[in-house]
Amino acid sequence: MARLLGLTTLFAAGLLLAGGLTATGVADITTTETLPVTTTVAETTTEPATTVVTTLEQTTTEVPTTAPTTTSSGSESSTPTWVWVVLAVLAAAVIGLLVALLTGRGGISAEERQRRLDTAVGTWAAQGWAVVNQTPGSATMSRGQEVMVVSVDAKGQVDARSVARS
Repeated sequence: MARLLGLTTLFAAGLLLAGGLTATGVADITTTETLPVTTTVAETTTEPATTVVTTLEQTTTEVPTTAPTTTSSGSESSTPTWVWVVLAVLAAAVIGLLVALLTGRGGISAEERQRRLDTAVGTWAAQGWAVVNQTPGSATMSRGQEVMVVSVDAKGQVDARSVARS
């Protein structure tokens, strides 16, 4: 469970870091490719008794211009709204996961609780203890003059404690 939590936290941190880099513009990469443009014009001129063929070949290279960068102190953001929504949902999921894991709420089912109790009673019975009374959450056992109560709490913890015989 700890490995799953660590992996989930690492994944969430990576997504938050990627979103932060995108939001600040650090991750913006612009690639400009310049391609040569070749234009060929064929011109034919006819005069009496002579034919002249002229071929004009022209190569033009387009160079992109870079717009000047301006910095404004306004509250404009180039980050799309959907990025902020995804980051908010991710942060809420991580917080919810941490709260669920740290509070440890929830428990085991009644069937699992009874199974654990039966296993514990069976272990004590193999050591010579006899069942005096059993309820859904606990069992009273005795061996000679000794009496103990075996119980299973809602989280599945088995508890065996000695009690004074009356």
